Amino acid sequence: MSGHGPQRLSAKPSSGVASLRALARTATSDDVVGGIRIVRLGQPRERGEGLRIGTVRRPPRGVKKADFAKRDFYDVWLPDLAPTQDLVSFAMHDEWTPARWKTFERKYRGEMRAQTHLLALLAALSHTTNFSVGCYCEDETVCHRSVLRELLREHGAAIA
Repeated sequence: MSGHGPQRLSAKPSSGVASLRALARTATSDDVVGGIRIVRLGQPRERGEGLRIGTVRRPPRGVKKADFAKRDFYDVWLPDLAPTQDLVSFAMHDEWTPARWKTFERKYRGEMRAQTHLLALLAALSHTTNFSVGCYCEDETVCHRSVLRELLREHGAAIA
């Protein structure tokens, strides 16, 4: 990776796919091949985690772009798999209840219908290389990454 910080990939099927495949090949030789890890960005990386993909709308505050990967945020920024700003606002508005979570999950799944090509790509890559996807939320049980885990599994991904 260059010292210029993480790359941003587009949801457009024709752009970014080759870059993601090339970056996915950066897993180290001591990695066990295959599998997606779902992680909290900014937490220390696990051995063999591979490429870290940030599925967040905004980069980390107060961190230079060149330091995103060094500080264990992400190597590649893929905001197209993050909830929209409207859905994030909904999530932050009130305390979670089972009904609010069900509404969030339904809306996020609806947003991800436009990203099936990215979900399918990540699912396919998960069988040949290690990588992780994540966001900043402390509690995965009320975070889009728990739904993303299910969506990736539904697309045939190997989940580590």
